[in-house]
Amino acid sequence: MNGAVDLSLIQVVSAYIFIIILLFIVRKRELNIEKEIIIATVRMTVQLILTGFILTYIFKNPNVFITILIVGFMEIFSISNIFKRNKSKLSIELKNVITISMLAGTLLSLLYFLLIVVKIKPWFNPQYLIPLAGMIVGNSMTGISLGINKLIDGVTNQRDMIECSLMLGATPKDACKSIIDNAFDSAILPTINSMVGMGIVFLPGMMTGQILSGSLPLVAIKYQIAIMLGILGSVSITVITFLNLGYKTFFNSRMQLKREG
Repeated sequence: MNGAVDLSLIQVVSAYIFIIILLFIVRKRELNIEKEIIIATVRMTVQLILTGFILTYIFKNPNVFITILIVGFMEIFSISNIFKRNKSKLSIELKNVITISMLAGTLLSLLYFLLIVVKIKPWFNPQYLIPLAGMIVGNSMTGISLGINKLIDGVTNQRDMIECSLMLGATPKDACKSIIDNAFDSAILPTINSMVGMGIVFLPGMMTGQILSGSLPLVAIKYQIAIMLGILGSVSITVITFLNLGYKTFFNSRMQLKREG
């Protein structure tokens, strides 16, 4: 099969017509988000161009320390983004739990995928490690963000129910069980929905990229199945670790619900 068709600068620029169409619609509807759209477009373009140059150099000069540094940067950026995107005020204890959960869930899943599933040599091959890390970390970031919102909203809105359960002799874990279960369902649902529609409703990015680059469809499908299962595992481990540790930060040493604020 032939490799991917290289796009000229003019061809790439021609794709920006869709941004112009979006700006026209937004202006017509008087939504006043033109600035955000332009900033997002410029950031995307600059970030991807810089990433392209950096990855080209790294792929040609693989180095274990540089590769690990990039993965570390991904983790730091994702954790920082979780803190910034959350509308509620996060306690220091909850931030620590988020950090531990993200690192544990993503790194365990990534290492298992590299060493057991793909078995690449060397294991730090940036051509595999960096794209895989990006997909695993990115999806886990989305999952844990949903879990945080649901956990905080649940504890905030059901304080009376939790305190009543505690007075009746329930442990904090038992009192928060329904909230934790609901938060886990909400956090994992987007990943499940993606799996349900995959191959029928849409072709995922990794599979599409491999096919465009010349890989046989069946080869691309095997990789896509494997990475999707890896993403599901990472999101599951990250979210359940966060929820099982996170709910405890809302209680004091006497197993009493802390006061709001």
